[in-house]
Amino acid sequence: MYQFPDQLRKTYESMRIPFAMYQYLNGKVVPVLVSDGLCDQMGMDREKLMKLLAAGQYESMHPDDAGRVRRVSKGFAEHKNNYDVFFRSRHGNSYHFIHAVGYWHTMPDETEIALLTYQDISAARDEIKKANEEYDIFRQDHFYRDPLTGLPNINYMQEFANERLHALRLDGKTPMLVYSDVNFMQFYNNQYGFAKGNELLCIVADVLSRLFPDALVARGADDHFILIDEFCGEEELSRRMLEANRRIRQEASGNTTGIQAGVVNMGEKMDVYQAIDHAKSALKRIGSDLNRSFRFHSQQADVEYWNQRYIVENLDRALSERWIRVFYQGILRLETGKTAAFEALARWNDPGRGTISPGDFIPVLEKYHLLYKLDLYMMKQVLLELNDRLTAGLPLLPVSVNFAAQDFDYRNIPEEIENLYHSTGADQLIPRSDIIVEITEQDMATATEEFHEQLRALRNMGYKLWLDDFGSGYSSLNVFSRFDVDLIKFDMALIQHLDDRNGINREIIKAMISIARAMGIETLAEGIETEDQQSFLKSAGCDLAQGFLLRRPVPMETILYIVRGEAYTGRWETEAERKNFRNQYLPPEAD
Repeated sequence: MYQFPDQLRKTYESMRIPFAMYQYLNGKVVPVLVSDGLCDQMGMDREKLMKLLAAGQYESMHPDDAGRVRRVSKGFAEHKNNYDVFFRSRHGNSYHFIHAVGYWHTMPDETEIALLTYQDISAARDEIKKANEEYDIFRQDHFYRDPLTGLPNINYMQEFANERLHALRLDGKTPMLVYSDVNFMQFYNNQYGFAKGNELLCIVADVLSRLFPDALVARGADDHFILIDEFCGEEELSRRMLEANRRIRQEASGNTTGIQAGVVNMGEKMDVYQAIDHAKSALKRIGSDLNRSFRFHSQQADVEYWNQRYIVENLDRALSERWIRVFYQGILRLETGKTAAFEALARWNDPGRGTISPGDFIPVLEKYHLLYKLDLYMMKQVLLELNDRLTAGLPLLPVSVNFAAQDFDYRNIPEEIENLYHSTGADQLIPRSDIIVEITEQDMATATEEFHEQLRALRNMGYKLWLDDFGSGYSSLNVFSRFDVDLIKFDMALIQHLDDRNGINREIIKAMISIARAMGIETLAEGIETEDQQSFLKSAGCDLAQGFLLRRPVPMETILYIVRGEAYTGRWETEAERKNFRNQYLPPEAD
């Protein structure tokens, strides 16, 4: 056993701090010194206290705490864990709450001595309990508590949420904020009544509080709930959210799909207000996907969200101020090499943001069902630019304009195109057969009968109908038998992968050309990038082609500049040549 020098022992023993020193010998913890402070705290003289500690002091410890403290002590003695425990120790006829903390110290002769301090926190505990009871009464005030669910409300969040964040960060934990929304709450209220709706909100509050027991769970506005907790990992969060929805559906009186949430993994500098904004943004991006219970906020996703908002909010201005322009891509007759038609393509050149790619703005407009504005605008611009083409001496070749199936849900497209045909003066310049409406195969195969009726109306008026992305789905052959179209445009993927799987796409394309020719339908291949692709399509009997190898999309002024310059070497197909071609290769058109 370690022997302290006399003067050092006297100094340690006279200290008023309650502590004891131990040595680990032969697998046993042996007390070697106790302070006067610990003797006073325990109400014992030094000799009696040393005997108590040598016996392990578990005799005076509350039975419910003894096993836990013994486990911690053993691990500390073996240097496997720290010593920081709370336990109850009997002093006379009552138990006191003790906070014990241990440290290892190496003496000059390399002997390791453990120093354990014992703080009696009973009085402090009583004060804390009293303060918490008083604070609980304070928190019951409606200013800080939602009267329906009993949860803290948004006022409480605004005043105290940042304190919770600070406490989590001090403990070395990463906070997360979850902003949830009850799905279809208005529908639930309409179907089952507001009383049942309030009952559902209470169920959600209870389920979230049970599944996130350490979190600050609050009710926000209406059917929104906010919680702040330690980030538990994506897998665990997913498990809890799925379980929350299972319990909500099980306990609710009516049919509900539960909740969805936006989640923010909060950095060191992010406050509650920023986190709520980001979480709302993430929640919105879930959209109508009921298979997804939550979505994380990310910086990239936030940039995408604000870019989408810019597109939606500035579309009308972009159209009225012509930030969106028509670019024309030439379509060549493979047999003659002459330009036979154009496809009108939208290009957005923003004065503040520069070029916005069609791959960015078209999916956004489709998502928010605004494509009809763009598509009708493009048709109008094409018709208005006919005069420029005529003045420059260009043949008025046919032009195709892309339309989406959703356009027909918001407008009577045949009527709108007919109005534009007359109001722009196009009816004095070109026949309706030179105006082409281009629809994708997927839109054609999955749309409603009302949509098909509008397409039939367009063809009956004399407008042409082209089918884009043909061969991209499983319905390609059905289109031949179910719908009347004037041309099919092969899906670009077929052209770009001609030689995959021993050249199977070559055989598919040749078969489709043969079927289309038999039915009087023209064929067009897009995405031509190599001489080999062009040569194959010509030999296979494909009528038309477009792609960067042949012509790049350019605005009307560029076409006019090329025509006027010496570099212009292109040839244009005349109306008579188009008719001759159809008479030669296809069944004659009905008068």
